[in-house]
Amino acid sequence: QVQVIESGGGLVQTGDSLRLSCAAVGRTGTTFGMAWFRRPPGRDREFVASVTWSGDSTSYADSVKGRFTISRGNAKNTVNLQMNSLKPEDTAVYYCAVVQFSVGGTNPNGYDYWGPGTQVTVSS
Repeated sequence: QVQVIESGGGLVQTGDSLRLSCAAVGRTGTTFGMAWFRRPPGRDREFVASVTWSGDSTSYADSVKGRFTISRGNAKNTVNLQMNSLKPEDTAVYYCAVVQFSVGGTNPNGYDYWGPGTQVTVSS
């Protein structure tokens, strides 16, 4: 019912910035939360940040707090992740996740739809 597409990944150096974007394509009038997860090399998927449907509440992993900012886009079906002061530890495939009619937490099992991911590589 919902297709999720990420964009904006790339190769950067330590201290650089990237802005990831995500679009959720589906039925209009649906309220849903959106989040970013990431999968570092050789590790499981981990929570990065989330935002509610209204955009009035956000949550961040401790590892990115103060450096990353999640926000809903001008279109209600979009979300952005502004990543500043990037570190090599941020290198991962970043995934956009969507949860409909409920609030997803830090557990990826709480989300309904996923994008294919976009690669972010930060060189030391």
